[in-house]
Amino acid sequence: MWVFTRTRRHGRTRRRGARRVPRAALALAACLPGVVAGLTLLLCARGVQSPVALPRPAAPRASAPPPYQAAQPRIVPRSAWLDATVRRTQPPPRYDDAVVAVFVHHTDSPNGYACADAPEVIRRLYAGQTTGRHWDDIGYNFLVDRCGTVYEGRAGGIERAVTGAHAQGFNHRTAGIAAIGTFTAGIPVPRAMTDAIAALAAWKLSPAGVDPRAVTQLVSSNGHSRYPAGAVVTLPAVAGHDIGYPTNCPGAALTAMLPDIRNTAARLQGRR
Repeated sequence: MWVFTRTRRHGRTRRRGARRVPRAALALAACLPGVVAGLTLLLCARGVQSPVALPRPAAPRASAPPPYQAAQPRIVPRSAWLDATVRRTQPPPRYDDAVVAVFVHHTDSPNGYACADAPEVIRRLYAGQTTGRHWDDIGYNFLVDRCGTVYEGRAGGIERAVTGAHAQGFNHRTAGIAAIGTFTAGIPVPRAMTDAIAALAAWKLSPAGVDPRAVTQLVSSNGHSRYPAGAVVTLPAVAGHDIGYPTNCPGAALTAMLPDIRNTAARLQGRR
C-alpha cells in the first residue's frame, strides 16, 4: 500500500516521495487506540483471525440421590395429641446436618392401652417430660403404638434432622424412636410395632445413605453417656438406648428384636 507525506517549508507545501507501508503494520496500528486487552494485541499482531471458540462450561452435575431409598411411612402429626390445653411456648427446634443413626426406646409405660388412646398416652409423656423434668419438648422424635401407628414427637419437622433429647450424649445426628409400652424380658412385642419401627428407621436413614444393618460413628457430647465427652464411638446404625447410656431401655424383649428390625429396614431400602 502506498502513502504520501507533505512537509511545510518556507510557507510552501512540498510533496515528498511515497513509501510503502506493510499491511501488517497498519493492522497493528489500527489495534492500538484505546484500552486493548493483551489477547487483542496478540490477535492484531498476527493479522485478522477468526474468533477464538472458547470451551463451553460444563453443565453443573446434579447430585444423585443415594441408591437405597425407603418410602416415608404414614406419620400422625403432633396436632393429634398436643391439643390447645397443653400446648405452650417453647424454644425453636435445633437441627443437625443428617441422621446417621437411630436409637430405639420404650416409654416404660403400661402396655394395656387401646390404640385409640395412644394420643392421650403421648400427651401424658409430654407433660411428664416438660413439667416434671422441665424439658422444652418431648424428647423422642417419633413414637410408635402397639398397632403400628407412628406419631410425630419432637417439633421441628418430620423430614428434617431435628436434634432430640432422647439419648444422653448422642442426641446429635440421631433420631429417637420410642415404642409406647414396657418391653422387659418375656413381654411380647407386637409385630405391627416392630414393622413400623423398621419402616421409620429405613426412611430416616435413607437420605444419609446409611445401611440399617451397618455401624456408624458418633461423637459423645458429654460424659454422662457410656463414653467421655468428645469420644468418637462406633455404634450400630439402629441401636438400643442402652448401648450409649447406662439404662435398661428399650427392654430385653425389644432389644432381642433389633436384628430383625435392622434386616427389615434394609429390605425396605431395597438392599439385599
